[in-house]
Amino acid sequence: MAESHDVGWLSEGAKILELCEKGDALLDEEIGKVYKGKKIQKGVATPCTISPSSHVTPFTPLASEDDAGTELKAGEVVKIQLGAQIDGFGAIVGGNVVVPPKGEKKAKIEGREADLLLATHYANELLLRLMVPPGLLSAGTDEEKKKASAEKPPSQSKMIQLVEKVAAAYEVKVVQHTTSWLFERNDIEGKKKIILSPAADSSKGEGSPEVGEVWGVEVGMSLGSGKVKDLDKRSTLMRRTAITYGLKRPSSRQVLSEIVKKFGTFPFSLRQLDDEKAGKVGVIECVRNGVLREYKPAADSEGAPVSRMFSTVAITKNGLTRLAAPPALDLDTVKSDKKITDEEVLKILERPLSKSTGTKSKNKKKKKKTAKKAVAADEGEESEEESDDE
Repeated sequence: MAESHDVGWLSEGAKILELCEKGDALLDEEIGKVYKGKKIQKGVATPCTISPSSHVTPFTPLASEDDAGTELKAGEVVKIQLGAQIDGFGAIVGGNVVVPPKGEKKAKIEGREADLLLATHYANELLLRLMVPPGLLSAGTDEEKKKASAEKPPSQSKMIQLVEKVAAAYEVKVVQHTTSWLFERNDIEGKKKIILSPAADSSKGEGSPEVGEVWGVEVGMSLGSGKVKDLDKRSTLMRRTAITYGLKRPSSRQVLSEIVKKFGTFPFSLRQLDDEKAGKVGVIECVRNGVLREYKPAADSEGAPVSRMFSTVAITKNGLTRLAAPPALDLDTVKSDKKITDEEVLKILERPLSKSTGTKSKNKKKKKKTAKKAVAADEGEESEEESDDE
């Protein structure tokens, strides 16, 4: 997966269903290579999903539905997501790809699509730095370190305010309900969460990241209003909940048994079941009684292009580590006439994500620039922090 590099399988006219199936097969193959012969739970943490330009939620079509023929269009921003889990600990990654014209390896990224991807990139870098606990990476005397550690982490309203400044710089909007979750064993939606654009009538985020935690971090931007509407499509992505219920239908019990055995409590696609058509019937009672949660297909309310970036990060005593993250955006090839000018945001972007291990060569360090200089140079190169921590 890449945002402006050679995009491999993704090209104009490619069918999303076939790409998802190839992605799942590759994921299964790679998972099969680890912990061979050992009795350890492992598998898919979320299936391969490829979402068209205006789609906000992960899209995974079925062979038995009309969406099976959906093809990629040249120039559209598509979102790819997939994940794996070992011993119940999941890692999920999601990124954006601009589909190149047929016969070409790269797509030109310019204009509003460039604004969209740059806003997503810098908002993600900003949010990750805001998640590092205060004082964790502070230098100076013991007293200065103690003072820094005593500071309160940024409130969620402050996080929202800062991310919205990045969006405003590129004239885009944060996608409604963009949520980052605490990852726990066998649960990718823990009690703590950060909601960047909560609706007035929806729940707010709660809790701050702490050392020893793993988080799934999401950033979504839109060239439209950022508001979301449900699509008139079948929910094909689901996840088992902690709710137990005495299912009445044998077909429901059979499908649930297969789900528990194959996927545990991690998301899955109906196309991954042994019998897709029987699965569509068997999950109805499960969803109706809360045994399964469905991820309803949704898109930008204006049909505008949206981006979505998802990373899995660990917060350690040495800072933040990206366990699973999309390739860094190639800032040399993504050009925009807009840039971030807010001094508070630029200062945060200059912060490191982790303590230097001292393993990188001096020559490499000399070549790197700060995030502030990168923005000032019209997004010319990656920031020092991004390069150090990728």
